[in-house]
Amino acid sequence: MNVTIKNEQEIEKMRRAGKILKETLDLIEASIYPGQTSLHLNDLAYNYIISQGAKPSFLNYEGFPYTICASVNAQVVHGFCSSVPLKEGDIISIDCGVIWEGYHSDAARTFAVGNISLEKSRLIEVTKQSFFEGIKGIKAGSRLGHISHKIQLCLESHGYGVVRELAGHGIGTHLHEDPCILNFGKYNSGITLEAGMTLAIEPMSTLGSREVYLEDNDWTVTTQDGSPSAHYENTILITKDGVEILTM
Repeated sequence: MNVTIKNEQEIEKMRRAGKILKETLDLIEASIYPGQTSLHLNDLAYNYIISQGAKPSFLNYEGFPYTICASVNAQVVHGFCSSVPLKEGDIISIDCGVIWEGYHSDAARTFAVGNISLEKSRLIEVTKQSFFEGIKGIKAGSRLGHISHKIQLCLESHGYGVVRELAGHGIGTHLHEDPCILNFGKYNSGITLEAGMTLAIEPMSTLGSREVYLEDNDWTVTTQDGSPSAHYENTILITKDGVEILTM
């Protein structure tokens, strides 16, 4: 395993990448409504990122054809953008990344399209909550398993499925670096975290079974039972005293 420790100059570049990404997701959130298309949201994201002198992390990454992943309802991650209008009551997970001077940021949010059911609203909120439970109290010297275990505990205590086939990851000059960060696991396990590590923590949950399958496009992961899914992600920096969230 090759976990990189970033110096202050590198961290500052990641802060800038994170700020641009946060602004991109804010722009997308303000543009989501019934009748909107994810292809238009993709164009908004691309144009904003480029306008800031940055680059999209996802576009052409291993052949992925869009700036954002747009995953609707039962789609967990890596959804393709579409000209099909979003409908009242849908939920859509937007995952996006930004490169600033060679350094990546990565974040995801699940948004409501108009008025949604209480079940879907709660799924979104608890998935977000599980991220903050995962990072609560961690700092240099903590074990990676603290994050994984706390995310699992939060989601399963509310009766949600924890997707196990996908995981968070280290991040820096590459979009995906060591370590792999599962959303389930034992508390006192995994590597010891060090100041200067940058990690993308990303809980993914389902309202029904945690079982998923890969769609025919070889990218999009969807729930087996068709139940809604939510995704929440931020890029974080481990410090000697705690955590700095770089994408908020």
